[in-house]
Amino acid sequence: MGTIETRAAPTTTAAGGVGALLFVAIFLFFWITTTPYVDLTGDASVDPSAGNSNLVNQLVTLVLSAGLIGYGLSSPMRRTIMQPRALIVLLFAWFILVSALSAHPDIALKRIVLAILVCVNASIFLLLPQSDRHFAKLLGLATLIMLGFAYFGVIALPTRAIHQASEIREPMNAGFWRGQFPHKNVAAAVMVMAVFFGLFVHSAGQRLAGIAIIVLSVMFLLHTGGKTSTAALPGVLILAWIFERWKWTRALIGIGGIAVFNILAVGSAVFEPIRSLITAAGIDATFTNRTDIWRFAFSAIAQKPFTGYGFQSFWQTEELVYSGGKLETWAVAAYNGHNGYLDTLLTTGIPGLVLTLIWLLFLPLRDIGRADATSNNSALTRLFVRIWLYGIYTACVESMFFQSGSPLWFAFLFAVFGLRLQANANIVSPPSSQGKLTVAHA
Repeated sequence: MGTIETRAAPTTTAAGGVGALLFVAIFLFFWITTTPYVDLTGDASVDPSAGNSNLVNQLVTLVLSAGLIGYGLSSPMRRTIMQPRALIVLLFAWFILVSALSAHPDIALKRIVLAILVCVNASIFLLLPQSDRHFAKLLGLATLIMLGFAYFGVIALPTRAIHQASEIREPMNAGFWRGQFPHKNVAAAVMVMAVFFGLFVHSAGQRLAGIAIIVLSVMFLLHTGGKTSTAALPGVLILAWIFERWKWTRALIGIGGIAVFNILAVGSAVFEPIRSLITAAGIDATFTNRTDIWRFAFSAIAQKPFTGYGFQSFWQTEELVYSGGKLETWAVAAYNGHNGYLDTLLTTGIPGLVLTLIWLLFLPLRDIGRADATSNNSALTRLFVRIWLYGIYTACVESMFFQSGSPLWFAFLFAVFGLRLQANANIVSPPSSQGKLTVAHA
């Protein structure tokens, strides 16, 4: 471990203020966005080319990214940004290569640039607060603001914050709350994460704020109609408790559980014995019609298993949506593959999936074990573990990996980077009378 010492001066306070401002700004950018309360009743909601370009969103992304990168490079912890760097560089280099060979290299490469920016921002996000206590205060404040927007929409803008029967794509969702988010399932996932945030804020000593966040989030979650997220909340909390208490279960939960879930769920789309087994257990063998999408995805993967179709360059492409394939399967109009692992394989090939699994599944599992040996805040590790577990299991039924505008993806990323920091770095804050801030880093 190395050590860097800096004198506590007015510049430290100024830097802390800038960091706090950037923290809240980037949080609200993902959790509220520049286009809250979108209208789902217009024709644009079913147009595959709609929403591909938003000048305000692009400008805000660039401004916030510039601010975070500038702050990160001036931090004594700058060497921790985008680690493990060699693996991440190799991952995105592969994405660039397969995208250059795809049918839509221009679209894919733009999306890769955005994905890289999001990863950089997420890796700097945890460097913005001055301490774990400061992190809890900022997280609590930002989460309460986000919840305020969600409830404001339901109360003051119900036609934009509650699904309506007049919506073109999914009128069956009428009555379910979505707040400022584009879909009830996104809102449900956000509320699950908000509960995790509230539990951490409560454990950090801000009991009233923590309780308020938990209660408001659970109430909103129950009104979203998001069955998967509602069931996942207690499930993840129980899994995380087992995961933390009995270390021997970690590989079973983190790797075995994901493997079994994907074999049973995705396997039911192509293997009749597995489908019969699922049905016999009383479970919906279609996983809410996802099996049609997975079956179609498997047929596409068989044609390009090694390179895939280019980063995020398969679903919702015009040639796929307007191919006339709806006569065979409605899956050609799907927004995504509803499985992060399957979509990564489909768009970036076998090497892309392997590199992704190493970065997002295997290394965090190792970092969690190493974090146990440090003196870092265990409640902070617990928060990251809960977000990570929720993310890797959600990816079995939703395409959340590398979704650059997704608050779930951003939270999952900063949890992955956070686990690495918990395993490899310590921030030591001596008494203020000593006038020093000591940062120990790997």
